[in-house]
Amino acid sequence: MKSGLVRWVIVGTARICANGDAANKIGTSRLAIAARHHGVEFMVVAPSSTVDMDTAGGAQIQIEQHDPGELFGVGGVRTVAEGVAAWNPAFDVIPAGLIDAIVAERGVIDEQPDREKMQAALGD
Repeated sequence: MKSGLVRWVIVGTARICANGDAANKIGTSRLAIAARHHGVEFMVVAPSSTVDMDTAGGAQIQIEQHDPGELFGVGGVRTVAEGVAAWNPAFDVIPAGLIDAIVAERGVIDEQPDREKMQAALGD
């Protein structure tokens, strides 16, 4: 992105909230942050079935948690000290303010999404 050769970062998503927040696999939000930092646009592409107009925003999404034990070692060998705790979310939330476009088969929001634009383009 820093080189200026990237114009868009395009990702899929597991859920899009009424306000345009989107949830996807862990690490996706850092791509959105990096894109914003480098002046690169960020697009979410997903089927309309991922739009959840009943969930106001990303703060209301219950994030699936993976077993924290996955982070304690490699190949079955523990590499961290006993008593160390971990948090291992499967998803993170991309705030609507970092999303430049949402594309679905039923519509496109090509400016920062919000509830009104989501309802008009993708709501039932």
